[in-house]
Amino acid sequence: MGLFDGTSLERPVLCDRCNAPESECKCPPPVELVERVPPEKQKARIAIEKRKKGKVVTVVRGLDSADLPELLTHLKNKCGAGGSIQDGTVEIQGKHADRVQSELKSMGYRT
Repeated sequence: MGLFDGTSLERPVLCDRCNAPESECKCPPPVELVERVPPEKQKARIAIEKRKKGKVVTVVRGLDSADLPELLTHLKNKCGAGGSIQDGTVEIQGKHADRVQSELKSMGYRT
């Protein structure tokens, strides 16, 4: 339910491409433009880096950027640690190189 539903300010939702109401829109659904590279054709490079104040981070480089959000979530859950995506690399907090390598291999990535 929208903020202005049932008032004089209520407006129908319009399609971004044809500006027709969504109920009358004939546009095809958006197609994902990014082609994903299969895991078998990607090679991951795993490294452990030391950051400011002595913090240790496990870094995974060399993977397709389309796969990184799902991969980050999976690795964070398996390692029980936090992490982020920085400049096309996956960073997991802590020293988890062995665990990350075994998980990537089980998913089909070359390490």
